[in-house]
Amino acid sequence: MFYALMRLSLVSRIIIAIILGIGVAVVFPNVAPYLSLLGDLFIKALKSVAPILVFVLVLSSIANFKVGHGTNIKPIILMYAIGMLLAAFSSVIVSIVFPSTLFLDISTQADLQPPGSLSEIFKNLLLSFVANPVTAISEANFIGILAWAVALGAAFRHASDTTKVVLTDAATAVNHVIRLVINFAPVGIFGLVAVTFAEAGLSTLESYAHLLAVLIGTMFFVALVINPIMVAFVTRKNPYPLVFQCLRESGITAFFTRSSAANIPVNLDLAKRLGVNESTANVAIPLGATINMAGAAVTITVLTLATVNTLGVATDFTTMLILSVIATVSACGASGVAGGSLLLIPVACGLFGISSDIAMQVVAIGMVISVLQDSTETALNSSTDVLFTAAVDRGLD
Repeated sequence: MFYALMRLSLVSRIIIAIILGIGVAVVFPNVAPYLSLLGDLFIKALKSVAPILVFVLVLSSIANFKVGHGTNIKPIILMYAIGMLLAAFSSVIVSIVFPSTLFLDISTQADLQPPGSLSEIFKNLLLSFVANPVTAISEANFIGILAWAVALGAAFRHASDTTKVVLTDAATAVNHVIRLVINFAPVGIFGLVAVTFAEAGLSTLESYAHLLAVLIGTMFFVALVINPIMVAFVTRKNPYPLVFQCLRESGITAFFTRSSAANIPVNLDLAKRLGVNESTANVAIPLGATINMAGAAVTITVLTLATVNTLGVATDFTTMLILSVIATVSACGASGVAGGSLLLIPVACGLFGISSDIAMQVVAIGMVISVLQDSTETALNSSTDVLFTAAVDRGLD
C-alpha cells in the first residue's frame, strides 16, 4: 500500500492527507494532539533548509544570468518586473479590503513589536542587509541572506565558467534536498491538519477557504485586469484575444503540470505560432520561467499580510510598498519545485520582525492549500511569460 501511495502525485497525496487529518480530528479528537510531532518535524525541516535554499538559488541564478542579444529582451524583462510589482501591490490592496487570519501557535512570538516609525523600518532593513552572512543563515535572517546572495551572485558573474558550473550544481543539489522535504509534505500536513481541526474545529475550514479565495481571486485579477492593461499599453490594441489565447493554451497546461520549467516547450510552440521572433522567444521564455513569478509575488504578499494581521502588527502605506518590492525580488528567486514560492515567505515576514518559527507555520499552512494555490500560481506565471513576450514583439513591429 505504501508503494501504491508513493506512485500517486504529490497533489493526490496531499488531498488524501488532508482528508485523513480531518477524519482523525473528528473521529479521534483525543488522539490528534499526539500527531503534532509529524507537523513539528515537517516545519523544522522547512526551517532548516529554507535559508540555504534562498542563499544558493539566488546566488546561482544571478551568477549564471545571461542576457541575450535580441533587441526585445530588455523591454520584456521590464514588463516582467513591472508585472510582478503590480501583482504584489494588488495583493496588498485585496488583503486590506478582505483581511485574512491564520491559526498559529504564537507563543514563540510573544515579544513581537511592530515597527515604531518609517525610520525604524529602514534602520532594521539596513542592519539586516549588512549582517554577517554566516550569522544571517544560522539565524534565518532572510533579508541579510538575500542581500549577500545578490552581492555574491553579482561578483561571481566575473568568475570562470567552471566556478559557475559548481554554483549551478550546488543549486541543483539544494533543489534535490527541497524535493525530498516536499515529498514528506503529506505526512507533515496530516499531523498539522489533525491537530488544527481538533483544536479549532470546522472554523479552520472557513479560514482556509477565505485565504484561498483571496489568493486565487487576486491571481485572476492580475491575469484578467493588470496583464491586459499592460499588454494594451504596449501593443495599442485590444489585449483580450491574446490574453485568452495564452491562458487557454499555456495556463491550462501549466495548471496541471504545476511547473513553469516543464511548460517551456508549450510556451515556445505557442510563441512560434504567434509569430514571435525565434531568437527573442528562445531567450525570453526560459528566462521568464526562472524570474517572472507574478503568482509567487501574490502568494508571498497575501500570506505575509495574513500573518501580520493575525499577529496584530501595525502597518502603514509605506511599509506596504516596501513589502511589495521585497515580495517582487523574492519571487524572482522562487524555486522551480512545487510550492517553491512558499519557502520565500520568511523573507517578507522578516520585514515585520516575524520569527522564522512563525513564518514556517505559515509555509505549512500554504502547503495545505497548495493543491489549488500552487496550480493557479503556476498557470499565471507561465501564461504571463509567453503573453509579455508576444506583446513586446508585436508592439515593436
